[in-house]
Amino acid sequence: MLATTGSRFSALFFFPIAVPFDIKLLKYTACHREEKYIDQNLAMGSLELLFKWFIFVLWNFRKNERMPVVDSYKHKGMRRQLVSKVRAKGISDERVLRALNTVPRHVFLDNAFVEHAYQDKAFQIGEGQTISQPYTVAFQSEKLAVQKGDKILEIGTGSGYQCSILLELGAKVYSVEYNWPLHLRAKKTLKELGYTQASLMHGDGTKGLPDFAPYDGIIVTAGAPNVPLSLIEQLAEGGRLVIPVGDRRSQKMLLITKEENGKIKKAEFDFFSFVPLLGEHGWEAD
Repeated sequence: MLATTGSRFSALFFFPIAVPFDIKLLKYTACHREEKYIDQNLAMGSLELLFKWFIFVLWNFRKNERMPVVDSYKHKGMRRQLVSKVRAKGISDERVLRALNTVPRHVFLDNAFVEHAYQDKAFQIGEGQTISQPYTVAFQSEKLAVQKGDKILEIGTGSGYQCSILLELGAKVYSVEYNWPLHLRAKKTLKELGYTQASLMHGDGTKGLPDFAPYDGIIVTAGAPNVPLSLIEQLAEGGRLVIPVGDRRSQKMLLITKEENGKIKKAEFDFFSFVPLLGEHGWEAD
């Protein structure tokens, strides 16, 4: 009995101590588990964040990486045939013909038009604009008489095709595009092709780019209602301006040369059909 009573007494005596001890132990265990759970969640969250960061870096790397351009033997063969046609039409500058044979025109067109890329005709590229007929590109390039190292101003970047031809001729190119989406698309395409040395800008090309003037040559790739005086003023002595002038449907190609004494000389050539030159000194947008 004593023992029993003693046991009970001991239990009763230690109860106030034992119960708090057990409660503290349970609390400690629960907190420890909660902290462990939180730590695990934090660890998992950190891993998830690290994974997302890795994907973000990889995506941006791939986004900024130059994608390989497909230029097959078939494309090259069609390009050679195109060059032969352009030569037969009267283009005789071998440097221009070589440039035409080098630049993969199909890259500047939507996939739906790839099979027609090497036909000698213009194609729609969106935004109401076109990529010029290869003969027209060659004709303007030949009249511009680009020499290696010449500083050339291009009015109307468009698809970027004419710009790439000028770069192949060794020119230092400044190009202005009026249409913002086309400007962005041309920058992307030229980058993919490795033509990163051109200065591509968005703005009103009819005003030229006076900050970088004078230019050895200026080429206008849209039909103007008249010759903007600002472009003539930005020509260097001996510089040449190639520009189509006329109405909205048909224009006559002009070659304007600024001679060393500042005198302006003008030559006229065949009629062509360009999209309208938009801007302050061009046509108003519809």
